[in-house]
Amino acid sequence: MEKEELNEKDEVMDEIESSLKDPRGLASHQKRLAFCLSLGITNLIEEYLKKKNVLKQGHRIDHQWFKRKKDRVREILSKKITSSLESLDKLDLLFEVAFKIESKRNDLAYGGSVNEEILKNLIDEFLNAKKRIENE
Repeated sequence: MEKEELNEKDEVMDEIESSLKDPRGLASHQKRLAFCLSLGITNLIEEYLKKKNVLKQGHRIDHQWFKRKKDRVREILSKKITSSLESLDKLDLLFEVAFKIESKRNDLAYGGSVNEEILKNLIDEFLNAKKRIENE
């Protein structure tokens, strides 16, 4: 893993951990969490594709893809990998989490305060996906 990716991964986990421990609650971290969860899930997808050795050299995953329909994302990604999407068994799980995070990202980052349960659910979804990918 590249140094930049390690720093981003550490930054994402630091923000999640500090938000969960903050006595003021998750809402005080809402905007940072929106950006960090978005960055975190795209990094996790890239990490998974690199671990499977299928991501073409120099290609990155863009968080904005996950605001589109799933078929369109699959089409975009299929041009950036060296195998079929069907051979990647955890990809649907990652896509599901990415779509959930990205569907709320802009509201969380630029909108008003939301219910802390929404933030907690997104964090849990991300951490569960991370655990499943890293334990593979």
